[in-house]
Order: sequence, then C-alpha cells, then structure tokens
Amino acid sequence: MRKALLLSALALGTVASAQAQQTRQVEGRVLDSSTGEALPGVTVVVKNSTLGATTDGDGKFSLALPASGDVALTFSYIGYIPQTVSVGSQTALKIALKTDQKALDEVVVIGYGQVKKSDVTGSIISVKSEDLQKAPSANVMETLQGRLPGVDITRSSGSAGSGVNIAVRGNRSITAQNGPLFIVDGVQYNSIQDINPNDIQSMEVLKDAASTAIYGSRGANGVIIVTTKKGAAGVPRVTVNSYYGVTDAVYYPKVNSAEQYVAQKREANRTTGNWASPADDSKIFTPLEIQNIADGVSTNWMDMLLRQGVQQEHQIGLSGGSEKTKFYTSFDYFNEKGLFRMDDLNRYSIRFNLDQEINAKVKVGLQSQLTYFNQNRRRDPTNQANKINPLLSPYDENGNLAIFPNAGNFINPLIDEQEGNYQNNVRTTRTFTTGYVSYQILPSLNLRSNLGLTLSNARTGIYQGSNTLDRNGSVAQSAYGTEFVTNWSWENILNYNKTFGDHTISATGVTSLLTFNNENSNAQGRNQLLDYQGFYALANANQQVGINSGYVDSKLLSFTGRVQYNFKSRYLLTLTGRSDGSSVLAPGNKWAFFPSAAVAWRIIEEDFMKGLTPITDLKLRASYGRAGNYDIPAYSTQSLLVRIPFAFGESSAPAYTFANRIGNKNLGWELSNTLNFGLDFAFLQNRLSGTVDVYDTRTNDLLLNRVLPATSGYSVVTENAGKTRNRGVEVGLNARVIDKEDFRWNVGATWFKNKEEITALTISGNDISNLWFIGSPTRVFYDYEKIGIWQTSEADEAKTYGQKPGQIKVRDLNGDGRITATDDRKVLGTSVPKWSGSFNTDVTYKGFDLSLQLFARIGQMFNYEYNGFFDPQGIENSSQQNYWTPENPSNDYPRPDASLSKSTLQNALYGTSLLYEDGSYAKIRAATLGYTLPASLTSRLHMSSLRVYVQGKNLYTWSHVDNYDPERGGAITTPIPRVLTAGLNLGF
Repeated sequence: MRKALLLSALALGTVASAQAQQTRQVEGRVLDSSTGEALPGVTVVVKNSTLGATTDGDGKFSLALPASGDVALTFSYIGYIPQTVSVGSQTALKIALKTDQKALDEVVVIGYGQVKKSDVTGSIISVKSEDLQKAPSANVMETLQGRLPGVDITRSSGSAGSGVNIAVRGNRSITAQNGPLFIVDGVQYNSIQDINPNDIQSMEVLKDAASTAIYGSRGANGVIIVTTKKGAAGVPRVTVNSYYGVTDAVYYPKVNSAEQYVAQKREANRTTGNWASPADDSKIFTPLEIQNIADGVSTNWMDMLLRQGVQQEHQIGLSGGSEKTKFYTSFDYFNEKGLFRMDDLNRYSIRFNLDQEINAKVKVGLQSQLTYFNQNRRRDPTNQANKINPLLSPYDENGNLAIFPNAGNFINPLIDEQEGNYQNNVRTTRTFTTGYVSYQILPSLNLRSNLGLTLSNARTGIYQGSNTLDRNGSVAQSAYGTEFVTNWSWENILNYNKTFGDHTISATGVTSLLTFNNENSNAQGRNQLLDYQGFYALANANQQVGINSGYVDSKLLSFTGRVQYNFKSRYLLTLTGRSDGSSVLAPGNKWAFFPSAAVAWRIIEEDFMKGLTPITDLKLRASYGRAGNYDIPAYSTQSLLVRIPFAFGESSAPAYTFANRIGNKNLGWELSNTLNFGLDFAFLQNRLSGTVDVYDTRTNDLLLNRVLPATSGYSVVTENAGKTRNRGVEVGLNARVIDKEDFRWNVGATWFKNKEEITALTISGNDISNLWFIGSPTRVFYDYEKIGIWQTSEADEAKTYGQKPGQIKVRDLNGDGRITATDDRKVLGTSVPKWSGSFNTDVTYKGFDLSLQLFARIGQMFNYEYNGFFDPQGIENSSQQNYWTPENPSNDYPRPDASLSKSTLQNALYGTSLLYEDGSYAKIRAATLGYTLPASLTSRLHMSSLRVYVQGKNLYTWSHVDNYDPERGGAITTPIPRVLTAGLNLGF
C-alpha cells in the first residue's frame, strides 16, 4: 500500500513538473509610440487561441505561454493599429502601438449607418459612454442636462422614478407631441428610462432636418440614437458599477407658522372691524386655538410629511467572446425611496447582446432587455398640508392620529399613511428585443434585416379608503386597470459603399413597417365591503361598479433612400428622401414625402490651409430638409360614440351620443422645413474645438385641436391649421487646457438660444381661449399686469376703478379708466427660456478626478403654485407674504380681508396676477470627486481597475425665488431633491 501511494505521488510530481516545464511566463509593457505613455486596457491575445490578458494601469501584462513552438501575441486597442509580435525566446516585451488616425477619427451613428465625424454634413451631437457616467442617474437623459446644445432637458417632478421633459430646438407643435424620437439599437423605443447608462456605448442627437429626414415623420422633433454595448474578443471582462445615496428637500418654501397665521387672521378681521386687539381673539378663534396660541403650539405639517429619501443602483456587466462570437450581458437593480412615504420604485433589468459570425458573409445578432418595475405612487399631500391650520395637532389626547383635527373641515394630511388606508401600486414588465441578420453580398454591398419587438404589460391598482385625502369621509373606492402594448418593427437596409479614386459613394435604401397596438381595461367600484381586500375582489363593491376597455391599433409604412458623396474628404454631399404612410391620417392624406439635402466643405483639406498649422479642423455645413408629424390620437379622423346614462321612467336603458371630438375626414400631415448652417472648428492640435449652428424651422399645417362653439354639439376638432417658427443659435466649446501625463484639465461650455413663435392660427388673430397668440411662443402666461398695491394716498384714484387702498393695482393698458378682461390683459411671459447654457470642467491629477457641472435657464416665467396659497380671509393657512397693512404699506401683496374669499380675490380682484415669477435660475447640477487606485494595488487584488467616488447633484440653486428650485416649473407638489451619493466602478 505504501509503495502504491509513493508511486502515485511520484507520478503526480512528474506530471506537475512536466506541466511546469511546458509553460513559461512572459511579461511586458505596452506604450504609446509617440508619447511613451502607458496604455491600460490593451487586449493581449495568443494568436489562434482564446488565451489572453489585459494590461493594467501601468500598461503591464503577464501571460503563461507554451514552452516550445513559435508563439505570437496580438495587441489591440481602440484608436491604435493592431500589432502582432513573435515572442521567440523572449521573457520580457516592450510594445509600442501606433495611433490609427482613421480609428481616431470618431465614428458617428447617423441612422441606418455610420460615418466618420469629419464626414458629417448635418447637425449631430455625439456622446460617449464616459460622459454618461459622470453624473449617474435613473434616467440617462437627466445625466445629459445642459451638455447638449439645442436640447432642453428638465425634471418633470421630484417623485420616485419621475421622468424628464425633452425638447430639441423648441416646440414646433401646439397640441401634437413635441418629444424626440428614441432609436435604441436601430429600433424605436419610447421608454428610455429603462436603459441603464452603464449599458450604453454611445448616443447621437440628430437635430436638423438633413439628419432626421431619414426617419421621416418620426424625426420632426429630433432623433436620439442609443447604441448599447457589445462584446469583444479576448478574455472575459467583468464590470461592477454601484452607488448609494440619500436625498433631501433642500428647496421647499414654508407656509405661515402659527404665529404668522394668527397675525394674518387678526389682520383680516381688523380690516372688517371684527378684531381690534387680542382681547377680541375669542371672536375669531376657537377655545382650543386660543389655548394652543397660549401654549405656543405650531405644527409644521410639511415637516411631518417629508423624509430623507434614498437612491441606489447596482449593476454588473460581463463581456467577452471569440473572433466569431461576442456577447455582452448585464444585470441592474435600481431603488428609489422618494421624499414622501409610500413613494418608492424598484426597477430590475437584464440585458443580453449577442453577435455571431456564421461565415465570412453572414452575421446574426440579438439585442434584448427585460425590465420590471414595481412602483408605489402617493397621492400628493402638499396642497392639504400647506393650507391646514398650524394651530392644530395631528394627534388627539390619546396619541392617535386625528382624522379631522379639532373636528374641523380639513382632513389630516397624514391620513393616507395609515396602514391599509391607501394604495396605488403599478407593476410594469417590458421586453425589448431586436434581432438582425447581415449578409455581405459583395465587398461593397450589404443587406441587413432588423426585426424588433416591444412588449409592455402594466397593472395599476388603486385603493382609497373612506378616510383618505381623496375620499374625505365618503365611501371607499377601488380601481384595477391593465394595459398591454405590442409594437413590431421590421426594417430591411441595403448599404452600398464604394471608392473610385478620389470619389467615395455611399447609398442606403430602407423599407420599414411599424405597428403599434394597445389594449387596456379598467374596472372600478365604490363601497368595498372588506377594506383589507384593497383593489382586488372588486365584485364586492356595491356602488357605481363600472368596467371599461379599449383598443388602439395603427401602422406606419416607409420607403427611404439616401446617397452620400465624398470627394477627397473635402467636398461632401448628402441627399435623402423618405416616403411615409400613416394609418392615423385621413384617406388621401396618409402619404407624404420628406426630402433633404446637405453639403459640407472641409476647408482644412484645401491646399491653402497647409501652412496654417494652428488650425486643426475647419468645416462649413449647410442643409435644408422637411420632416413631418402625425403624433395625434388614433382615430382622430372618425367621430366616435360614448355611452351615457339614460332611462325610461324607472327602467335604465343604454344610450349613446357623439364624443367631444368630431372626426376630420381631411386630416393630414404637419410639416416642418428647416434651414441649417454650421461651422465645426478645432485649433492647436484639437486643444480647442467647437461647433456653431444657426437654424430656422418653419412648421405649417399644424395638427391643432380647435375649440368649437357649443352650438355645434362638439367640443373640439383636430385639423391642419396654423404655423409656427423656431429660430436659434447653438454653440458648443471644448478646451483641453492642460494635457500632461499626470495632470489633465478639460473645460466645456454650451450656449443655446431659441426664439419660438406662432406665426398663424385658424382664425384671423389670436386665440385667447386657448392662450395662443401670434408672435408669441406656444405656451405663455396671459393676464393682468400687477404694478403694485393701492396706497392710502391713492384712495380717490382707486375708487374710480371700484377699489380701495390695500387691494391689487393692475395696469390700465388702454388708459380708458376701466379694467376689462378684453382690453387690459397681455402676454406677461412664457415658460420657454430666452437662452440656456452650461459649464463643465473635469480635472484629473494622478489617481484623483474632480468634475463640476453648472447649468442655467434664463428669461423664463412660471406660475408659482405657492403664491396661490394666500388666503385673504385667514381661514386656511397662507404662503409667507409681505402683505399690505396701514402700518406696512407694501406693494407686494394685498391686505388680508375676512370678507373677501380666495375665489373672489382670484376672479374679481386680479389675484391671479400674484402668481407669476421670474423663473431664471442657475444651479450646480453635479459635482464629483473620485479616486482610481494604482494598478500596482489593484493587480494584487486581482482587479483591472477600481475607482471610488462621492457625488452631489442639485447642490445649489441661484434664482429670484427663495427656497424653491424653478426647474420644477412652478409646482410645489414633489420638490426636486438634492442627492448625495457614494459609489464605485470596478473592473476585472
């Protein structure tokens, strides 16, 4: 037995020794041939095998190679020419890679193809993955706020999972949609919030008609193309991106404290002669209120509702493959807890991208993502909390929540938070899949077929108990709704590329079929017998039980052609034509043709530029093209029926009438024509670069919802009428101020000015009922112009207008001694900024990096909800205002008056003129401090890279309004939070 064990040990030792003798260790370092700098992340692969490694932060690598035989290593790195080296007997290698100028000439996706950045003829912004990771966010578009000249991005609210508002070069339509088209991996996808920024390889924003015309009707409001990451041959790579943060409502205006509430109510009753001193408090306050005044009770209801929220995201990605098979997969988890309880979101997503080379001519691939949302939405409590009496306590003498504090008229703002009282839960599953087959017919001719499918399944359940903000003591109400969306797309793309001497021609032909299908249903009822059943078991509801369902189906068929001509990379021409047919529009008007032409002159390539070495790049661009819009509700060409309650005596019977919208049998396309001039430039070896664009977009045949007179029996009709115009200037600059091995400083700035105006309407003049005015933007504020408060010395003049000192003074525009709605209102301002801009700076020193983003929107106005909380009677609580009294002759707010209701102030005494504020602001959008560990340390930890960072978003805002972030647009329902996060980026 011992001999057998000894022989086995000797055999194992011999094998191990043989194996050790069969391999040898080779180390090396990879450098840039021109600068001598180390190149981290270079892929090193043993030729004709899957064995390989990746260089660390110092450009070093180590590999175990066969001890015998001629072994060759291939070194590849983006932007450098691949190099293959025979190892021979060497054990230490030093490799110098040369830059590939062609590869460094950045490739830009232009829709159904790609071109070198230098050959772009239209107005396109390109964003790379590293830019998307500078300010991590749940929505990738929020990350890009202020970084894209010509693209206006704002948060829609501060609630968990809230979206963003996006406008490319202003608003063209008045009642049709103005949002851009999103193309993800070649297929239209509307839910951009599903896409994790860490999964994105690049984004391109197409702005002018020459760039968007290839998408025809879908590209009228700009196109944003998203390309997700793919795998690469070589050693599998693992990345981990994770952050955790807390959120706070740092900008939220406060309403009156108890002391201020008491003072305003006393003043309101002093005005009517009902109060003269605290001795009269019993006339206007209840005994409990008087006791609480004496005890110093002051309840800040909003402080009891707001909390510290949470944002966290954790993503892991894996990529790799061989020369023929490449894959990328990732898993992501995002969680946000909003500033209010019962406002939270959980998002889970899985992505899998696969590219497979079948043979030298055929490739197939798949890009897919599965996303699941579980979201709880909260009925906004701020309106109730901001007007309820601060002298009241939310709890009774036994410590229980008081449903109606002090047996008053206001239900407790905290009531929805009680267990089982309220629920609004939305669960959504979306599947996004794109498959393709690519066939290289000839070296210059390629055919690709894309098949895309988006499936979305959503369920919304709402339960409102009897004692909730919505029901306010009425019977409970439940609702259960479902929605199922199926979108198919099938596109065939034929690309031809050929070079003949100094001439290069590219031609693209596309056929496209898109289908959009939506099914929905909703059931609701009241007086649910068992509260704990929530929005389930609706059959147990015995009041107002109702069931509704709907179905919408539409299609778009398109044929597209594009030709690009390049002469010596000096003179560039692009011609595009697309014909679209939409089922949404009326027969005879379903089809439209969208042509465009663009030219560019690369001046830098001319002989007379050879001696001007400070100028690195100089290109002039010009384009003109047409785009269309049909983004209106389906069946707008038809007059629909709706069911109405009807009865014969005591017997109910079904009855129907026409819906509010009458069908338009002549409904056609909304058309936009854009002229664009651009200049691209770079100086000092690209140390300073930039672009300037000037454009003019004219839109006609607007898809307009026209209000009809009541005598017609309808409310509205959608028709082609009216015109708008958008003119603007966009500037983008970037400077590499310092560019050394250990110290780099980069500065970027954008500036964007757009003039938006309505140039014609359906009638000869302005449409006051819809607030549409020729010469003004599509969204304006039209009202009386407040010029102060009537003062005591102006009593006689105020009397001529039927007013008295302490009331709002507005401008008599026509000077006739009367204030009338017809003659004395004007356009006060607009929600559209006069200009917006940003400043970004990035500094790296050795392992440290610091970035700062500033953003500004200047020249806008907003309707401030907070100002509307002012109650002249002092019954409800009010916003903190400097109101007029005989002792304080303010010109800000009118005198409180117990005989004057809030509605009377608003409707008869020009109270709406108090609501408007200058919405200009600037903010520190994000600041990030990071540190990347040295490669010598990460290699010991068996990692390729490790970066840790801390970040703040919405850190500080400068505006004309105290304690408010004007990005919110006037609403104070869900404040935009400040976010402080800590995170890491890890690579293996």
